[in-house]
Amino acid sequence: MARITLDKLAHSYLPAPSREEDWALKQMTHVWGDGEAYALLGASGCGKSTLLNIISGLLRPTRGRILFDDRDVTEEPTAARNIAQVFQFPVVYDTMTVRQNLAFPLRNRGAEPGYVAARVQAIAAMIGMEAELDRKARGLTADAKQKISLGRGMVREDVNALLFDEPLTVIDPHMKWELRTQLKALHHEFGHTMIYVTHDQTEALTFADKVVVMHDGRVVQVGTPQELFERPAHTFVGYFIGSPGMNLLPAEVEDDRARVAGHAVTLGADYGQPRGRVEIGVRPEFVTLGSEGLPVTVKRIEDVGRHRIARLDFEGQALNAILPEGLALPAGDLRAQFDPGAVSVYVDDWRVAPTDVPEMAQ
Repeated sequence: MARITLDKLAHSYLPAPSREEDWALKQMTHVWGDGEAYALLGASGCGKSTLLNIISGLLRPTRGRILFDDRDVTEEPTAARNIAQVFQFPVVYDTMTVRQNLAFPLRNRGAEPGYVAARVQAIAAMIGMEAELDRKARGLTADAKQKISLGRGMVREDVNALLFDEPLTVIDPHMKWELRTQLKALHHEFGHTMIYVTHDQTEALTFADKVVVMHDGRVVQVGTPQELFERPAHTFVGYFIGSPGMNLLPAEVEDDRARVAGHAVTLGADYGQPRGRVEIGVRPEFVTLGSEGLPVTVKRIEDVGRHRIARLDFEGQALNAILPEGLALPAGDLRAQFDPGAVSVYVDDWRVAPTDVPEMAQ
């Protein structure tokens, strides 16, 4: 297990990067705690796998350093970093049995036969493959092979970190839930530092202690699932986290009031007079429909079982509201009202703090 430090890290796949857009990873400095479980979350192409491959040693960064605890491993090969990595698509030895595949990392390091047998049996139970232990991998399905890859990554107890690069892509949906549960149980039992790359917010939020949200080669927020939901630091976090994501509306803000297309919106604090590209954001869970607020029309209602989603139009802008089951919409002109305490203010995509409240209280 190790504390992982990214020190002024940046990477470009071009030989002579000169513009900001030339960098696949913009410069970042972060410290990820020893024994914590992190999810790297973001859309395809945002730099997640690039960052993971730099941590694992498969890629050398253009700038900056990687430290495991206080040891600089930037120039060290993957084998010297004592990590286990599971890739998006299964990597198994087809001529070996499932048992031999799972045992390979332990036997390769000279582990005692009794320990190898016990550990393989435990991991086989964890991935649901006890009945297939003596089958050759060649004849198995893609999702079964990926379970072997996961098991081989988890079989060692002494690694500095476990790295997962979208490992459940080829796994059927029911098994995904089971394997995520097993990964969390493994983390709680052994305390490995885990980094899990995914574009699926459900996977990220259910797996990780902390989620690292990436956008356009940057880490835009590191936080708990609750922090990402309640206080998105960037508009991308607000939009990407949640189903539906945060409503974002261009606005003019002055003190504790915002004006959205000429309509007044009450804010929960004083924001002064921010300048730049100003937006307000509010999650659909904090939008209510009634006789006060922004005038809206209902485009459609989607019933998702536990609640309904009202898809609204506000002067050509899409707006979403979460409605409790069984709640009747009021008759006549319909308006959308925001909970003032749940409205965030953004300038050039970044969340700003109220002028009368310290940032640490946000």
